[in-house]
This record gives sequence, structure tokens and C-alpha cells, in this order.
Amino acid sequence: MRIVPNDAPLGARVEEIDLARPLADGDFRMILRALGRHGVLCFPRQSLEPAQLSAFGARFGELEINVANRFHPPGHPEVMILSNITVDGQPTGLADAGQLWHTDVSYARVIAFANILHAKAVPMRDGRPLGDTEFQNMCAAYDDLPDAIKRSLEGRNAIHDFCTFWDRMLARPGTTRLPLTDEQRRSRPPVTHPIFMTHPVSGRRALYCNPGFATAIEGLPKDESHAMLDFLFHHQLQDKYFYAHKWALGDVLMWDDIGTIHNAASDYGPDTPRLMHRVQVMATLDYQRLAA
Repeated sequence: MRIVPNDAPLGARVEEIDLARPLADGDFRMILRALGRHGVLCFPRQSLEPAQLSAFGARFGELEINVANRFHPPGHPEVMILSNITVDGQPTGLADAGQLWHTDVSYARVIAFANILHAKAVPMRDGRPLGDTEFQNMCAAYDDLPDAIKRSLEGRNAIHDFCTFWDRMLARPGTTRLPLTDEQRRSRPPVTHPIFMTHPVSGRRALYCNPGFATAIEGLPKDESHAMLDFLFHHQLQDKYFYAHKWALGDVLMWDDIGTIHNAASDYGPDTPRLMHRVQVMATLDYQRLAA
């Protein structure tokens, strides 16, 4: 296995490994350390069945079954289907997944550790791929915060709300999402997480407060909370923290959900098919020990 860093604020390519085969312990540690160091890892030219993608993801933690679990391969509710492809006028996957800057599952009490996508069909136009997955480096964003902001927010929590995010997405034209049921809403009440976290692999501090799910800062007056969130969101979206992954068929992309935020570019339409399989790895292991 060979790890080649990108010339960018985030990312590396992991060459000469077949993820369809069981992951050796040494390779697992190398990947874990590389994820902590680079934030985004691309494994090119992979061909995985849902069970193989699930097995790879499960090495890094328990896999989430999404609360709005509408699209998945038979027998694999932990594998979400993301797609704009329709059959007989009906959607075959979630078409607008990730189309807002966010951190996966920050709305849950147990946070996410990593997200993994496998490209089964990549939208193309004029020979170039569409639908980039875009990232911002939250460790670098923390490093650059003014000291006064770091002191004022140290030890404070942000409130993260899944239902607010879902309602915002429902309001967008052309969505195929369905309204959440009362049971789904009850299963995802707002939660709080520290605004600053220490990454369990790299040991770096990270800004853990994203525009998709963070709705308020606990303990601050409403106006002050909104003003601070506005500052943090503008700060973390600066170009100097940005990296965009341009997809190729067969790519497996794995990213760190503590040290990055991400957004799915929506520059493609029904005439350019997109199909991804996704597993969400929750932060359920002792990553510091496993990476040692």
C-alpha cells in the first residue's frame, strides 16, 4: 500500500490496495493514521459489492442506519444509495444528499468518525466529472481562530438539530425527500457537542460547529449566539481550507467527520446519472489506541 498526499489543504490517494479483500491489521493502522493526517483518502479503481463496502467500513466503527432510511440495497440497511436515477418515474436513491456544508451525524449523541462513498456512476459533461465532493479543513480553521474567540468558546457547546436541516432541504425546489414522521422527529431530538474537539488520531484541535446542523451556542443570548455562529461559519469556509475531490468511476472516498466539513456540488442534472453507495462510520472505537 502506498499513500500519496495531495498538493492541497486536505487529502491523499491510497494506491495498491484492494478493499474487496479483508483488511490486514497493518493496513488498517496505516489507513487510520493517514485519515488523521490527511482528512480525506481516495482509494481509486475499486469494485465493491455492498457487503464488501460494509465490511471495510465496519473495521473503523459501528455503521449507522440512517433515521430516514428509504434507499438501500436488499439486506444492507447500513448502505445508503445516493442517486439521481429514476425508474418508471420513481427515485432509486436520495438525490440531494449532502448538498449543504455540514458534518455527518453531528446531530446524534454518538458522533460520526468517518464517511465512506463508493462511486458506481459518475455524472459527466464534455469529458469532465461533475458532482465534486468539497471539503474544508476544520483543524486548520481552529488554528487560525483569534485567541480571544478560542478563549470565549473553550468549554462551550453548540446545539445540533437534524430536523431543522431536513426541513431546510424539504423546502428546496425539486427535492424527492419525504417529510419526517412524528416518530422520526422524536428519535432525533437536538443534541449538544463541544465547539472545539481534540481529534482522537492526530491530537489536533478541530472546530466542530457546522452550518448544516449547528443552530445555536448553548448559554449565549440568542443575538450573540447567531452572531458568533455567523462568524464561525464564514471563517471555516475560507478558500485556504478548501479541497474538492473530482470523482472517477470506482473511487472509494473516505473522510474524517471530526476534522472536516463537506458539501456535495449539485452541478449535474437528470441527463447525467450519479450513483453512490455510502456507509457512515460512528465514533465507537478507541482510535488513539488503535492508531498507536
